[in-house]
Amino acid sequence: MAKNENKIMVERETFVSKDKSYYSYFIKGTIRNKEVKIGIIPPDKGGYTVLDIVFDDAVSCELHAAPFEMKTDNGQVIKGNTYTVKSVDENGVEYECQVKPARTSDKTLLNMLLR
Repeated sequence: MAKNENKIMVERETFVSKDKSYYSYFIKGTIRNKEVKIGIIPPDKGGYTVLDIVFDDAVSCELHAAPFEMKTDNGQVIKGNTYTVKSVDENGVEYECQVKPARTSDKTLLNMLLR
């Protein structure tokens, strides 16, 4: 699992599309002895610029999960997590960007990994 002292780390790697280089963001882990790679994306396309700033020159940054709970108008309770990638620069300034699993299957795998 991509953990650093029991912390889940979001990693990035470059890929090329239409002769331009981009980053993909992911979490590597092991669930029931199976290696998985969980895709992570920002909430909107502009978030990739924010992720570039958060990562700076790093290859990985820490994932933070914050539980939430809300009640719908019909009384149903919805529970889940919000996710943020964070880093701290040499001056102690914290940078962060909200992220989410890329696909429904990534959401399922991330929930399994967090258990």
